[in-house]
Amino acid sequence: MEFPAMVMSAFFIFQVVVGVSPAMASPDCDFPVIFNFGDSNSDTGAISAAFEPIRWPYGDVFFNKPSGRDSDGRLIIDFIAERLKLPYLSAYLNSLGANFRHGANFATGGSTVRKPNETIYEYGISPFFLDMQVTQFEQFKARSNDLYHQAKNPYDRERLTRPEDYSKALYTFDIGQNDLAAGFRKLSIDQLRAALPDIVSQFASALQRIYKLGGRSFWVHNTGPFGCLPVNQFYTLNPPPGILDQHGCIKAQNDISMELNNQLKAKLDKLRAELPEAAITYVDVYAAKYALISNGKTQGFPEPLKVCCGYHVRYDHVWCGTKATINGSLVFGDACENRAQYVSWDGVHYSEAANHFVANHILNGSLSTPPIPITQACHRR
Repeated sequence: MEFPAMVMSAFFIFQVVVGVSPAMASPDCDFPVIFNFGDSNSDTGAISAAFEPIRWPYGDVFFNKPSGRDSDGRLIIDFIAERLKLPYLSAYLNSLGANFRHGANFATGGSTVRKPNETIYEYGISPFFLDMQVTQFEQFKARSNDLYHQAKNPYDRERLTRPEDYSKALYTFDIGQNDLAAGFRKLSIDQLRAALPDIVSQFASALQRIYKLGGRSFWVHNTGPFGCLPVNQFYTLNPPPGILDQHGCIKAQNDISMELNNQLKAKLDKLRAELPEAAITYVDVYAAKYALISNGKTQGFPEPLKVCCGYHVRYDHVWCGTKATINGSLVFGDACENRAQYVSWDGVHYSEAANHFVANHILNGSLSTPPIPITQACHRR
């Protein structure tokens, strides 16, 4: 279940001050590889490889150049790799300079759980929906194993995942935000609510496919508070009373986000019984992100709903890294100076500072079901 805002705030403050981390008796897992599935929140270069490259100033805080990531720096998946002492994941679609020895990233910006040709989806949604990403993984595994066994010397195998590592891998998921985005644009709240069970069912089917392909350890992020994305605030100028919560987020959108998360959590509870060899960890990213936004002023983020990169004044919008003429003047979507003080990078995606903050609050297991840190996510409970 989701935490009420007051309880979540108290928990958040207690966690920060005391440093709560569940005591675990199990030994740490030895994850040799990570395979990630998701959307732009965890895409490390796929959308840039498949379509138009992400431009500057994206990536300039940590990588000092565009890195294929929709942020000024690292994503949560990058901090996961760091915590597991593994290299950053190469995007599966990026054929240049990719190294798949320690896994691959199938996440693609704009991806949804459901197929993009279904009723609520429209032009602009990625063709690499979740089931397609799993198909890509299946092809990757088969082709990689063939090449590994055909290799005549160790050098030819250095950039390939070892066949024995697929069953030892950590399979991570961060997807669902675009299903909500498309739904809010095209459907009524009741219509979108009616679509949630199918979104969750298709999510579960993807996980079951990976289980049949040998995956055993799953780390599943729920979706964040959609109503707190600043991009939504641009279209709610002078909202009527009751639309926003006490932190400025759109209540109806957050309610749907929480409902999707509750259904996903319940489905994963059932999958644990159906997949006896699987270790499935549900991670409450929503709680971490909402706590950050609601407590931002006390944590070094003075205006948690303000956008760092881009120009957004009333109905005039110049997106990060672009330029446009407004009222006869050329306006640039430049980045802010104090990057580390912003939760939102471009109105849709989080800054590296926010990603780092969220990672620190989910990887220790205090927001997971079962309450297990990522370093022990191979253990079934």
